[in-house]
Amino acid sequence: SHTDKAFPQVLPDIQTMTSSLVRMPVATRGMMRMSSGFRMRTRAMVPRAALAQGCIGSGAGAISRGARTLAARHITGSFAAAPMRSSNVAGRRHAMHVNAVAAPPAMTMDEAAVTYGFEKIKTEFITEYNSEATLFRHVKTGAEIMSLTNDDENKTFGAVFRTPPANSTGIPHILEHSVLCGSRKYPTKEPFVELMKGSLNTFLNAFTYPDRTCYPVASCNLQDFYNLVDVYMDAVLHPKCVNDKQVFEQEGWHYELEDPNEDITFKGVVFNEMKGVYSSPDSVLGRECQRVLFPDNTYGVDSGGDPTVIPKLTFEEFQDFHKKYYHPTNARFWFYGDDEPTERLRILDSFLSEFERLESDSVIQPQKLFSEPKYVVEKYAASANTDEEPKTFLAVNWLLKEDRFDLETELAFSFLNYLMLGTPAAPLRKALESSGLGEALVGGGLEDELRQPTFTIGLKGVKAENVAAVEKLVMDSLTELKESGFEADAIEAAVNTIEFSLRENNTGSFPRGLSLMLRSMSTWLYDADAFEPMKYTDALASFKARLDAGEDVFAPLIQNYLLDNPHRVTLELQPDVGLGEKQETEEKDTLKAYRSTLSEDDVLTVINNTKSLKVKQETPDSPEVLACMPALSLSDIPKKSTLLPCDVDESNGATILRHDLFTNDVLYVEAAFELKTVPADLLPLLPLFCRCLTNMGTDSMNFVELTQKIGRKTGGISVYPLINDVRGSDEMVAKLMVRGKTMADKAEDMMELFLEVLQTTDFDDQDRFLQMVLETKAAMEAAVVGSGHSIAASRLSAQNSVAGWVNEVTGGVTYLTFLRTLTERVNADWGGVVSDLKAIRSAVLSRQGALLNITADEKTMAATDNVMQSFLSSMPEKGGDLQTWSGMLPAVNEGLVVPTQVNYVGKGADLYKAGYELNGTAYVISKHLGTTWLWDRVRVVGGAYGGFCDFDSHSGMFRYLSYRDPNLLETIKNYDGTGDFLRSLEVDDATLSNAIIGCIGDIDSYQLPDAKGYTSMLRHLLKVSDEERQMRRDQILGTTAKDFKEFAEVLESVKTGGKIVAVASADAVAKANEKFPELLEVKNIL
Repeated sequence: SHTDKAFPQVLPDIQTMTSSLVRMPVATRGMMRMSSGFRMRTRAMVPRAALAQGCIGSGAGAISRGARTLAARHITGSFAAAPMRSSNVAGRRHAMHVNAVAAPPAMTMDEAAVTYGFEKIKTEFITEYNSEATLFRHVKTGAEIMSLTNDDENKTFGAVFRTPPANSTGIPHILEHSVLCGSRKYPTKEPFVELMKGSLNTFLNAFTYPDRTCYPVASCNLQDFYNLVDVYMDAVLHPKCVNDKQVFEQEGWHYELEDPNEDITFKGVVFNEMKGVYSSPDSVLGRECQRVLFPDNTYGVDSGGDPTVIPKLTFEEFQDFHKKYYHPTNARFWFYGDDEPTERLRILDSFLSEFERLESDSVIQPQKLFSEPKYVVEKYAASANTDEEPKTFLAVNWLLKEDRFDLETELAFSFLNYLMLGTPAAPLRKALESSGLGEALVGGGLEDELRQPTFTIGLKGVKAENVAAVEKLVMDSLTELKESGFEADAIEAAVNTIEFSLRENNTGSFPRGLSLMLRSMSTWLYDADAFEPMKYTDALASFKARLDAGEDVFAPLIQNYLLDNPHRVTLELQPDVGLGEKQETEEKDTLKAYRSTLSEDDVLTVINNTKSLKVKQETPDSPEVLACMPALSLSDIPKKSTLLPCDVDESNGATILRHDLFTNDVLYVEAAFELKTVPADLLPLLPLFCRCLTNMGTDSMNFVELTQKIGRKTGGISVYPLINDVRGSDEMVAKLMVRGKTMADKAEDMMELFLEVLQTTDFDDQDRFLQMVLETKAAMEAAVVGSGHSIAASRLSAQNSVAGWVNEVTGGVTYLTFLRTLTERVNADWGGVVSDLKAIRSAVLSRQGALLNITADEKTMAATDNVMQSFLSSMPEKGGDLQTWSGMLPAVNEGLVVPTQVNYVGKGADLYKAGYELNGTAYVISKHLGTTWLWDRVRVVGGAYGGFCDFDSHSGMFRYLSYRDPNLLETIKNYDGTGDFLRSLEVDDATLSNAIIGCIGDIDSYQLPDAKGYTSMLRHLLKVSDEERQMRRDQILGTTAKDFKEFAEVLESVKTGGKIVAVASADAVAKANEKFPELLEVKNIL
């Protein structure tokens, strides 16, 4: 699904290590999954886990591009930032605690319910999550509240409203942005951003689904948690935006004109965000799949907004939508964690009691089932600037039922989905991927978070002559599966994998309470049992009993819901090289037509409206207004860094790190091997080499058998390269990482699998390897359009350091170019490819310089020590010789041309090469820039979906980046104005305190045990000591206003000597070069 974080940071998610399509039926759903079904829009920001402060904090660092590269760095800026302001002492804002903190005298839950006007509907202990769950209804308004009490310190709150749209103007999405732009109690321009500046939140965001809008927050600090809840409650129930058209214009859309001699344009944050979404063929496919399955209900329109339709939305419709749906009667509230449960009711009633019950029809009407299958052809905008022939997407879609599945059927179909698609060896997935009919899989299979479940599967990169064969292959494969069933080993592997995930409940940096909330909404939102999705033990036991009894559970599901189901729509999405230009022309014609209706006075009105909006955007909140925001005090912040347990040992020439942490009998292991023994010319093969180890079979097991054994014996195994600069050293960290987890009693099985894939992988499967190349190429092409900011960041780093270059040749545009030539080489020189893969293995495998990172409790580590020693002893004593890697990209400005309606603009330079010496104050100031100047200039005024900065304290690279940006040159101008902003900034005590607190919140991000062990390993590898971490923390806490001024001079090196990389449309690059000849060296990427 669609998520718009500033930097999509992905730690290796062992829940899905055996496959990108692993589908967990209860615990891990409700998160942001790949699917061709619904789209969940999120307010753009950087998650806490990504803000690792160069590994000085508890954050594990940013592992990007599918855990391929290590960037254990500080991502300093984020989309979630605040308007620029100059503060002064007269308007000093003191730490203010909201009323919610003053707890009433102790009372029972029953007494609290009566006191605060709630009736208890149901109470149940949820064994699976060790939680006491109670569902309440507010008597006066009818609002429902789910209250889960447990010992999780990461407290979570959420407000959820059913918001079914009637059209594709994007009202729910625009409203989601807008309500967080000031409220009755907190009338600042953007309380959301003010919270990001000075909060210790572990999650702060908002989501727009096709039928609901969610406002979740989380924090481990009780005071901070209550602050977040108070601001969010006031925002959703009393937003300023419903009476302030300029907020609607800023976040949604408006006509922009500054000079009568210029052309009128559309501008707005959501408008530009959705232009970016609709520039991605994969996103277009997902949107169209949903539309064709649901032509008659709310899912048939785009809640995020269609850029061609958004400008039809009126302010009056926007106001009416909030009045109709943002009301307690239409709300569901969620509390989870170790906070006082009676206080939850008091907080809610303080807001709800002023409302009366409202009759509002927000029920999601089901789509009636078709009587016969359909075939639909649509188009997507393809590039004409490529030698490759644009190809087709073909997806087969089913609406499975007229209503939701019952729990038993849902669980059974989830297992079926995993068996068919959950691993590369799964038969339906394997049949499609090995067919040669396309380049990569599309569709995530089962999707059941909406009112009715769907199933989608297909291929992209399909040649025109093969389109018909794809649908036939899908149907034939399903028929064969219905007849032949699944192997016993495959079923055992599926049961182990899913059950392991359910019991581990590892949601990564995503709060467990939020994951559970989103899951509960899959029934609660539709007036069904809110408790049911949280309980799986009995249903799982019943399902396993049916399997043990020999019942054919899966054939009837395939027959009834897929083969015999007439509500099937085959969608053919064809490339159209002229569509992009046609869309641009139509937008210009629409604007010209509008302009032709305007008198001179009307034109002047548009100009004045544009100026008025910009004045408002650029005018800081007054000190008096800012003083209303709740804030923590620096006295609430621990002065000492949190220490993680780490015992370092040497054995057989290798290093063993042990982290004694409670993991509920789960053993987490990382095995790291030196990569600097790999010849430079073989580096581009590294990612595919890693993939081969778990996707090609071994000497004793074929690919299917290996996949099944991994599923039966472990919770997942993954292999990836980890590359990063080391501050103060010419050397880099370059490791081959093998990562896995299992139950303690299966440790020996997992380590034997580690050995098997490392030492005996059979690389000689030409067809399988070619398919992996094509899949990787397709994924990279999608990333260039959808994540252009990451591409730009990679290019900038590759100009600066050898480590950056290695990351670029193994995951950037250079890698994409390599993949395109590799497809030809596989056919022309397969023997040479196999030889190169074996050469990488020979170079890497050695216990000399190897590292084992083990996270478990002391008992488990002691019991498995012999297994770990045996693993190391089984490694060759010596691998290849150390190589000299010396590549870097030329330091030039680049315009990377792709088919897109928006741009991604980067500029960066190495601060260390300019003479800067690292100080913790840089983290505070860089974050502040992302939440003030860059947010204000690039996003609020410029209309980009995001503007932020990124300081890699290991390499010294400081980068400005924008996301889904309508501008190019104007954005660079804003980057270059950063120094002047800092020089003129007046930093009062409150501003400084908030900046420091927000930075500490990034450092002290919440982590589960496996992430703590991984973080400790990164610190060891990157030579970040506890003493240095404490020194940086002291520097952060000691930041002064003077430091802001001094950092302005540091950033001059980026302004004067930094290089530009823009991932943009051909037109945007051409206009930039027209104004500044030869500014950008043009490269056609897609």
